[in-house]
Amino acid sequence: MVKIRLARHGAKKKPYYHVVVTDSESPRDGKFLEQIGTYDPSRPDEEITLELARAEHWMSVGAQPTLRARKLINAVRRMQAAAAAAAPEA
Repeated sequence: MVKIRLARHGAKKKPYYHVVVTDSESPRDGKFLEQIGTYDPSRPDEEITLELARAEHWMSVGAQPTLRARKLINAVRRMQAAAAAAAPEA
């Protein structure tokens, strides 16, 4: 099964994560199919970078996000919706 999950990078006690699409049997920091974003837990949620279109594509073809990946995807969706609502209509 294909999963959308986090791969840990960064120093000891200072994690930094890449949001990746990978086979569920591969190791946490092993090979992946595609990197679709980054997440730094020490920074505010506004600094999450995620290619939402790619995440939705992978979910449409059967990829299952982990609990944390699903929360990040939902946070990015909320931020984009808020930005669209706040933008002046032309």
